[in-house]
Amino acid sequence: MDKVVASAAEAVSDIPDGARLSVGGFGLCGIPSVLIEALLEAGTTDLEAVSNNCGVDDWGLGRLLAENRLRRMVASYVGENKEFARQYLHGELEVELTPQGTLAERMRAGGSGIAAFFTATGGGTQVAEGGLPWRYDTEGNVTVASPPKETRDFGGREYVLEEAIVADFGLVRAWKGDRHGNLVYRDSARNFNPLAAMCGKLTIAEVEHLVEPGEIDPNDVHTPGVFVQRVVALTREQAADKRIEKRTVRPR
Repeated sequence: MDKVVASAAEAVSDIPDGARLSVGGFGLCGIPSVLIEALLEAGTTDLEAVSNNCGVDDWGLGRLLAENRLRRMVASYVGENKEFARQYLHGELEVELTPQGTLAERMRAGGSGIAAFFTATGGGTQVAEGGLPWRYDTEGNVTVASPPKETRDFGGREYVLEEAIVADFGLVRAWKGDRHGNLVYRDSARNFNPLAAMCGKLTIAEVEHLVEPGEIDPNDVHTPGVFVQRVVALTREQAADKRIEKRTVRPR
């Protein structure tokens, strides 16, 4: 089955307002920036995004955030985005901060048909006890807080029950992909992209290098095509447009 669509705009055209998205990438590495831009141009709003982080002020999910298109964010790290902090602290954005490994496993579980799992991470903290601020009002009062979670003792240690994440749409970026949706990632781009692809009910992949079926060794496939419904082939310029989250140089 050829899953290639003509453009990113066509690929995201049926994502409705209010949808829940799982978005791949780690920092700015491997983020589906072209699909995010297509969503921005489509005017889609009131979105919930599940991703390791929310990009930066002018790139990645930060582009949607700047236009107030996100109502809720589930993430593990948000330290590079000043607008994110402003919206959260002023009651414009609901935020569910989740330990990074827990977030990864929640997404993997969602794609594997596992409803929930127990983890030791967060035991004995507000992650388990509840009360973490998810949303503030304009005066800085907490209006929505995390609920308490079920805990259980295994071998004398407390474990916390975490629910799996299933998204309406998954948005990912791959270094290489074929027309059947088999994907290969490079380096840090492999951290969250496979998980975001797995947990999306309908997953869209933008690929830097589109190849024909059979050209990717099955042993090299990171995301099998069964998890991917649409493929967008990037132009050379789109594939080369990659940002650096924080540039540092040595003194001469």
